[in-house]
Amino acid sequence: MTAQSLSAAFDVVALAASAGGLTALSRVLTDLPADFPAALLVVQHLDPRHRSLMADILGRRTALRVKQAEEGDRFLAGTVYVAPPDRHLLVNPDGTLSLSRTELVHFVRPSADLLFESVAATSKQRAIAVVLTGTGVDGTMGVRAIKKMGGTVIVQNEQTSEFFGMPSAAIQTGCADFILPLDEIPKALLALVVRGKPLSKNNLSGEISGTA
Repeated sequence: MTAQSLSAAFDVVALAASAGGLTALSRVLTDLPADFPAALLVVQHLDPRHRSLMADILGRRTALRVKQAEEGDRFLAGTVYVAPPDRHLLVNPDGTLSLSRTELVHFVRPSADLLFESVAATSKQRAIAVVLTGTGVDGTMGVRAIKKMGGTVIVQNEQTSEFFGMPSAAIQTGCADFILPLDEIPKALLALVVRGKPLSKNNLSGEISGTA
């Protein structure tokens, strides 16, 4: 039975990373099948002065379809949409994507907070936010919004984070449902999205910390 033949429990997974993010994102996406039944939206803090190769690099490392997000894209299951440099990535109520050059949030653009908040507003309890390695505090307001609307928050643990600033800030909000080693995050996404199961030590090996 393929992932697409199952009823997905979530519509969208929003992932955010900063320093060390390419390695972490690659590790998560590599272990997800091409028929993963939710869309994936990615914010990675990038140098705005250069064209990004992020989508091309990730596309070579995963069976999922990967593209740089464009204005008006309608997000589809099994597809990864990467925010372009110097653009905020937002989800509209009709399920299309918007790119914005509004002001920096926590000194960054694209902003995890704006992505998470728009996903929370549009997908509510059918949204998952994932905070990966990075410096700074981007994502803290967003994970609060995800939890407020009934969604799920997964955060990379300190031991496997190259930089623990963003994960630590997300954990300190008290909104993290699971604090996981990097290798366990794709397993968690599969368990939640494909199988619709609550996570426990019975269906995930390794360290699991539920803080909600």
